[in-house]
Amino acid sequence: MRELRSGVAFRAGLLAVLLLCFLGSCTGNSSRGRLAAANPPAFQIITAETARRMMQESGGFVLLDVRTYAEFSREHIPGALLMPHAEIARRAPSELPDKGGMIFVYCQSGVRSANAARTLAGLGYAQVFDFGGIIRWPYETVRRD
Repeated sequence: MRELRSGVAFRAGLLAVLLLCFLGSCTGNSSRGRLAAANPPAFQIITAETARRMMQESGGFVLLDVRTYAEFSREHIPGALLMPHAEIARRAPSELPDKGGMIFVYCQSGVRSANAARTLAGLGYAQVFDFGGIIRWPYETVRRD
């Protein structure tokens, strides 16, 4: 009787180990998928002051205004490229070919710039800096009243 119990226990233990190994191999990819979904591509949120300092120290960068055409025509930061946030996924690959270059993103208040920065990071851009809205930009702007 003792041999029967130890044989059953051995088989049950072996089955449990095999089952855990099988489940571990099956869930390996999905756990990586969950990890990637939980950790979306990153971008940095910075202040307007930090953005300006970084731009002054940089040899090259793109300053991206993600507001509408009307908002841009009323006021924008000198040297900004207009690419409304709804057009980023379509236009960025062709108009921003350097995925390693510095990109500074702004909008009116900070909501669209965060969405645009997230989209750019998801497209593989490595140095994306969101400094929020032009309403917090205390420096020079181009205005049309």
